[in-house]
Amino acid sequence: MKGIYILIIDIDKNLATKTGTLGRIKFTKGLYAYVGSAQNNLEKRVLRHLSKHKKIKWHIDYLLNNKHARILKVFYKKANKTQECKTAKNINNFGSPINGFGSSDCKCKSHLFKIKNLSMTQKLNFDEYKK
Repeated sequence: MKGIYILIIDIDKNLATKTGTLGRIKFTKGLYAYVGSAQNNLEKRVLRHLSKHKKIKWHIDYLLNNKHARILKVFYKKANKTQECKTAKNINNFGSPINGFGSSDCKCKSHLFKIKNLSMTQKLNFDEYKK
């Protein structure tokens, strides 16, 4: 399935981590929403993100490799790649962007946002991914 997804990530303490070409980024304790896409195999991409043992390739891999960051929920929907940026711009209305994170191949401010709670997911018409 081709689609886009949102990872809801809990960071259980303030931390700073090297994030590829973005350098060291500080993250405050709390919830984050990351928007991504998989235009070949959505389930395989989600399972990759859920794994702690993977080659570090994308910005999100650096964050998820940290022991204080864990995925709480995954939401997805069948959509083309253009919907990834539209979703990121929509989530920007509910959260605070981590500038440049996950958006090196587009013109978005970010694809990772600090959020207050999960209420924004109800407004986005995504399905919850069940392992």
